[in-house]
Amino acid sequence: MIPLRPRLVIPVLALVVLVCVLLLGGYVRGDFEADHRVHPPVATDKVPEAVLDGGPVVDSTGDRPRSYRTPDHTIALTFDDGPDPVWTPEVLDVLRRQNVHATFFVTGSNAARHPDLIRRMVNEGHEIGVHTFAHPDLVYQSPGRVDRELSQTQLALAGAAGIHSSLFRPPYSSTADALDDLSWPIVQQVGRKGYVTAFIDQDAEDWRRPGVQAIVDGSLPKKPGKGAIVLMHDAGGDRSQTVAALDRLIPLLKERGYRFETVGAAVGASSTNHPVGGAELWQGRIFVAAVELSETAVPALAVLLAAVGVLVLARFAAMLLLARRHARRRRAPGFRWGPAVTEPVSVIVPAYNEKECITHTVNSLAAGEHPIEIVVVDDGSSDGTADIVEALGLPGVTVVRQPNGGKPAALNNGVAHARHDLIVMMDGDTVFEPATVRELVQPFADPRVGAVAGNAKVGNRNRMIGRWQHIEYVMGFNLDRRMYDLMRCMPTIPGACGAFRRDALRDVGGMSDETLAEDTDVTMALHRAGWHVVYAERARAWTEAPSSVRQLWEQRYRWSYGTMQAMWKHRGAVLDRGHSGRFGRVGLPLVVLFQVLTPLLAPLLDVFAVYGLVFMDPFRTAVAWAAVLGVQAACAAYAFRLDGERLRDLWPLPLQQVLYRQLMYLVLLQSCITAVNGGRLGWHKLRRTGEVGTPPVAAGSER
Repeated sequence: MIPLRPRLVIPVLALVVLVCVLLLGGYVRGDFEADHRVHPPVATDKVPEAVLDGGPVVDSTGDRPRSYRTPDHTIALTFDDGPDPVWTPEVLDVLRRQNVHATFFVTGSNAARHPDLIRRMVNEGHEIGVHTFAHPDLVYQSPGRVDRELSQTQLALAGAAGIHSSLFRPPYSSTADALDDLSWPIVQQVGRKGYVTAFIDQDAEDWRRPGVQAIVDGSLPKKPGKGAIVLMHDAGGDRSQTVAALDRLIPLLKERGYRFETVGAAVGASSTNHPVGGAELWQGRIFVAAVELSETAVPALAVLLAAVGVLVLARFAAMLLLARRHARRRRAPGFRWGPAVTEPVSVIVPAYNEKECITHTVNSLAAGEHPIEIVVVDDGSSDGTADIVEALGLPGVTVVRQPNGGKPAALNNGVAHARHDLIVMMDGDTVFEPATVRELVQPFADPRVGAVAGNAKVGNRNRMIGRWQHIEYVMGFNLDRRMYDLMRCMPTIPGACGAFRRDALRDVGGMSDETLAEDTDVTMALHRAGWHVVYAERARAWTEAPSSVRQLWEQRYRWSYGTMQAMWKHRGAVLDRGHSGRFGRVGLPLVVLFQVLTPLLAPLLDVFAVYGLVFMDPFRTAVAWAAVLGVQAACAAYAFRLDGERLRDLWPLPLQQVLYRQLMYLVLLQSCITAVNGGRLGWHKLRRTGEVGTPPVAAGSER
């Protein structure tokens, strides 16, 4: 279980807010069909005859429904499905030029997305009606869904213009005589909530885009002088023909003696739009503000997603290209660093309460093929770690006891007691293969090399969390190191397996305790001092990775925060010259990009995948996400092949991408928050199990 700490609340809330913003954006962006899907009239005796034979406006708020006809020589222009940011302003411009007021039956989703247009409608004297929130066919919805469609639309209207509307038009409706036993209950339900339902007399059928003149002809009353409520649309597609038709229709009807009114005014209603205040007003404003945030955030997140995709693919391409080149160069038959390095080596093992592992660690060193001395520095252990080492009675093993001072102090003390100029450092929970030390020190044949990074591998893979880390180590850490090696900007020598030249350590002042990532700190310091840092792929070390989510969290939290500290400490390398400047202008940006920014943004891939499955095309979304996973799988397979690992161990990769990546995101986000706040972390000792005994050579040997 992840430790519940105050700082954890912030990254969790950030992820929750992101998901909520996307959900809200997807909900209000929901597409809907045009209004042409109309139920055919069905013979029924449930709809009162007065309604079927009456006018287009039905008042079912009382005990007995009443209907109202449009007065003669009166036209009520109505527009459904808006507002639309492109076509609604053009419709409003025509109405303003012609000095005509109309009724707009808006959807709540569009009203919340474009509140400025709702305000313009109200300010210019137009009437607002409710056309549901998401434009569903209410016949097929539950009464609860109908209520929500109404209340959410009213919420949007309150937030947009500070009004509520008592005028309603159902989606996919037409004339009042088309009411049937399926749609009449909807009219009754909304009537009980105080809504007057407005149907139509004339359907311009502009949704068909039949041509400007056809729209004009379809809008004219069937009988000269007869009044009519005319249906048009200001959203739902290209409405250029509608706009052009209005400029012809309005002057034509005026010439024939018609006057233009809103629906409410046409039937004698005093007002259908009512101002709201208090809690309703503020709830609406908060809702509209949240939608506006979503409208801004979703496109921005989409851009970030594209950027993440490009970065991820670019990184994979670079890793594959450079890793292949690295492998071919280092495995070429004639490749040598120089004369074989055969001089003795000092191996320093800092140990703090490592009773479960220390025997395996020291025995693996004693079985090595290269001449070594072993210096075990007991950093104030309380579990008898030093006694266990001494009881082994192995030749060439020195035990140094010191009060607890931390890993950097233990390593520096070990260097002080070391007798040789080449120094290998390893963790007390790690085991070496017999050839590891020999392979690790061969690059020192090149006098420019100051340090060597070994090939750290996860030894405890019997649980899912260990398998995920195994994939991460092989695919991420070691594939990265091949790339960084060729680019001469290796950022970290792993604490589990690294080698140093004593002179190089002396140049940088030894291991520093100024950051929580002493291995990254010293590596960057070596670059700045002009030393080269390289990668020895055959120097394999098997380490015990955290075996629980809590331990993994604590370890990666320290790593992430320590890396940020080291980057900040060595930021001056960007302005340096020579080898230090190269590291500053190449290595540091790569670390920021690939170890901070990209992992922070990587969860967008998964979040948008869910967003696409729910609100977009599920098939295309699934294909896109599978393609990204396929690229990662291909890179992982190549990395496993380079490292001589079994490809069948990649089966947990999909779950790793879904679950493990989110955990690493939270860790990194919390580390960023800690860094911004300037907080400091203490040392969290991971509980060891001693699962990694003898090196599993078969799994990592050359094939």
